[in-house]
Amino acid sequence: MRVLVAGATGVVGHPLVGALRARGHQVSALVREESRAGAPEADAVVVADALDRQALLAAVSAARPEVVVHQMSALRLLRDDPAGAFALTARLRTEGTANLVAAARAAGARRLVAQSIAFAAAPAGDPVLDEDAPLYVDAPDPGWAATVRAVAELERLVLGGGPDLAGAVLRYGTLYGAGTAYARDGGTGQRVLAGKLPLPEGGSGIMSFLHVEDAVGAAVAAVESDATGVFHVTDDDPAPAAQWLPHYARALGGPPPRTVPAAMAPRLLGWFMAHQLTAAHGAANDRARTALAWKPLRPSWRDGLGGE
Repeated sequence: MRVLVAGATGVVGHPLVGALRARGHQVSALVREESRAGAPEADAVVVADALDRQALLAAVSAARPEVVVHQMSALRLLRDDPAGAFALTARLRTEGTANLVAAARAAGARRLVAQSIAFAAAPAGDPVLDEDAPLYVDAPDPGWAATVRAVAELERLVLGGGPDLAGAVLRYGTLYGAGTAYARDGGTGQRVLAGKLPLPEGGSGIMSFLHVEDAVGAAVAAVESDATGVFHVTDDDPAPAAQWLPHYARALGGPPPRTVPAAMAPRLLGWFMAHQLTAAHGAANDRARTALAWKPLRPSWRDGLGGE
């Protein structure tokens, strides 16, 4: 098939281009002008900013894709400008997605596959949630509430592309592996190595992890599938922070995380990380395994987190 990957220089988008080509697909890599030098080897490289609607319409039409894959974010900016990274990613999830849906329809694409996140659910109900659980759009932290609302809008746009544009949303778990925050040289890895990521007392927040290679595999499966809807793409081993954080520190060769009172966690860690470590719920991957015929090659973070 002819496939266009938007966000082709990202931690998932870059290897995805190669994985799709290895499967025999003709792949166009959509990149911004300033990222052209980092584009992966592809059958074609097309240049446009997703926030420039007319430029995007022209670029996607030139590629004539049958399937469009949305892997766009600005999270590469997190270490230097966290606020800017989240703000730009929110725009890409809302305005950028609307533009990409319009471009895909104009180009005659029949399918749109888009990345989302599996850790945006409200912390209520079972410890491990399926895709029908409500999103945390009313989170008490304004920044996280805005992020989740942008995620909800992305999913609405992708699934509402019309009868001729089938939509599939892949909610990735917390990514680890090369190029992610959880790599040794990533932001979280460096924080743990420096002993600056304490464990709130109890450590009951549940994380669902996903290796980058499994994110790529799920995206390939979704491109080649006819399944539509929202799918949690996570490993098989949701785990509380009390388990994974000490394991991660050991795997990196860092100091054991010190324990701090849970009430102090938001001030010490920021609201989002405190939420992840104390209150977040995990994500069940049963629907992706069944509908996409996908399963993680790394079924547990215990076999790779901190070691790549």
